[in-house]
Amino acid sequence: MSKIREDVRNIAIIAHVDHGKTTLVDAMLRQSGVFRENQVIQERVMDSDDIEKERGITILSKNTAVKHGDTKINIIDTPGHADFGGEVERVLKMVSGVVLLVDAFEGPMPQTKFVLKKAFELSLPVIVCINKIDRPGARPDAVIDEVLDLFIELGAGEDALDCPFVFASAKNGIATLDLEDEAVNMEPLFDTIMKYIPGPVSDEEAPFQLLISTIDYNDYIGRIGVGKVERGIISEGDTAIIVNAIKPDEKKKVKISQVYEFEGLNRVPVDKARAGSIVAITGIEDINIGDTLASTDDPTPLDFVKISEPTLSMNFSVNDSPFAGREGKYVTSRQIRQRLFRELQTDVSLRVAETTSTDSFKISGRGELHLSVLIENMRREGYEFQVSKPEV
Repeated sequence: MSKIREDVRNIAIIAHVDHGKTTLVDAMLRQSGVFRENQVIQERVMDSDDIEKERGITILSKNTAVKHGDTKINIIDTPGHADFGGEVERVLKMVSGVVLLVDAFEGPMPQTKFVLKKAFELSLPVIVCINKIDRPGARPDAVIDEVLDLFIELGAGEDALDCPFVFASAKNGIATLDLEDEAVNMEPLFDTIMKYIPGPVSDEEAPFQLLISTIDYNDYIGRIGVGKVERGIISEGDTAIIVNAIKPDEKKKVKISQVYEFEGLNRVPVDKARAGSIVAITGIEDINIGDTLASTDDPTPLDFVKISEPTLSMNFSVNDSPFAGREGKYVTSRQIRQRLFRELQTDVSLRVAETTSTDSFKISGRGELHLSVLIENMRREGYEFQVSKPEV
């Protein structure tokens, strides 16, 4: 029988780039007691990738979890650039509400509209957090009107227009529900999440079902699938059926070697996870984003969100210039091909196509930044290749 789990909340933090999502997650982690008193922690702790740290942007959606009283709040920090919109679209399937972050000075920006539209399409409740209220020139009252205008423009229902507003300065770790009141900590934001975001619907009697929304990789344990348990209970050592997202007729029997839940920045092994929990699963070699992991009793697939199509393409080819062989250690078309197809396993908005030449591949992505991050990552890993100019 279905019931609502009160001990869990699953939320995503969405916003335009640079409005402070990762800094807000930092403040929530600090104030929920995830770190020790004397622990040295870097800023924007969720940006773990080298390029993310250097550029100060989020590229990959990441999971973390904080405790608020007896409730676990699973938080997904998402990218703000339109180029990484595919990351946002797929993780929204895991959550039951979103915190929309808007800069108190800039107001809603183009990407705010894109991510908010996706949240409304999935009928997710929204909490609006007006961030950077301490910034010179901040105009929180005017920004409230701009946000509500955006809601109306996107055809939001009356429920959405009654959404709560929280005012915050993530950098200083404070939030308040009323600008007249003095803000002390992030407690008002936690309370608003508890009050307005519903707990996940949980049917623990039913055969288990889990949709893979993210793939991670670890050299020791191989591929790790991350997703929300939709129904039932999933346990370590269970035998399951994996249903391929693209070819639902393809069903394969697999064994789950380990189940992890998120606590702070760590994955913690658990014996079993109930419906509504966000988990990481190991032991399945060829698991992909969009696949459904289901009980052997009832292997029905879950719907996966349709990811927007790429907008820009480039050709990646073997370097045959006079400077060939001076920089990289991986230079052959076979090595480049392997690396590009490996990227497909974790990036849902990328497309890789063979061309008429065996030395060249056509790569399509969501924008210049999307493709430039892939090029830079490959260059740092020691791949040497040449690229054509981008084409729309």
